[in-house]
Amino acid sequence: MSVKLPPETPFHDAARREETPWAQTQRIVAARFRAMSDKVLRRLTQRTLKIGVSARIFHPEAGAKGLRSKTLQYLEESIAQWVMSRDVLVFMIPTVNTNGLLHPSNIRLRDYAKHLDGLVLQGGADVSPKSYASVATRPEWSGDRARDMYELELLHEFVEAGKPVLGVCRGCQLINVAFGGTLFQDIATDVPTAIQHVNDLYDSHYHAVHFPEGSSLGRLYPARTEAIVNSIHHQAVKDLGRDIVVEAVSGKDNIVEAIRYRKARFVMGLQWHPEFHRAGSAELLDCTPILDDFLAAARETRF
Repeated sequence: MSVKLPPETPFHDAARREETPWAQTQRIVAARFRAMSDKVLRRLTQRTLKIGVSARIFHPEAGAKGLRSKTLQYLEESIAQWVMSRDVLVFMIPTVNTNGLLHPSNIRLRDYAKHLDGLVLQGGADVSPKSYASVATRPEWSGDRARDMYELELLHEFVEAGKPVLGVCRGCQLINVAFGGTLFQDIATDVPTAIQHVNDLYDSHYHAVHFPEGSSLGRLYPARTEAIVNSIHHQAVKDLGRDIVVEAVSGKDNIVEAIRYRKARFVMGLQWHPEFHRAGSAELLDCTPILDDFLAAARETRF
């Protein structure tokens, strides 16, 4: 039966007396480096995640006075609270203007990608057809080109930084456009056989989606082949961008409902609004696993 030696024995003392000064220095430095590395690792793993959310933009109204004569940037409350439901910090990312006459700044969107752990592209205005080399077939479908340019740059900066991106509704469409894809400007017009994807019920309007075999969403929800989600969009993905794969389709008309950029750990777009689904709901898809996967990817970027 072997006996484990205590931490300090005459053998250890003798060994240390025989150490050269250089060997002793190496041992001490290595021990201190391990202690410092452990401390840094603990700080990294314990630090609260910081997630950026792109801004919605309210442009000045012609002839308006007061606040409505100014450009406003804001985020919808539910998207912030949904992300914060996993105990992370949320920051709205404003547009930047390095050539501003009133308040010039050297801050760039790249700086946000460097210091934040992930990006959520929230919903809102239509994507401009100009952003995918097309023209609006009706004036009301012209979209918001200014917001497109801001969010496209923001998206690419986070992707280049290796940070995860989750696009919601408009954000899903923007991810497709960012990699060379196109959109249906109006589903009812461009796909007459499609089901209704938006009506006055707003987020109380639902339909079924299916997860293709082998998709990431299929792996997140292995027990489900169909899920019910809200539907608040009149535009949708048409031609897929490069390296974009389909993650979900509408059950009755095959309209694309979720996509993924396959060359990144996590760049995914959801056509529905997960922030309007209650966690644990028996009726609508519980999107917490999607959020958790996004945040897991955000944690991985720290190392």
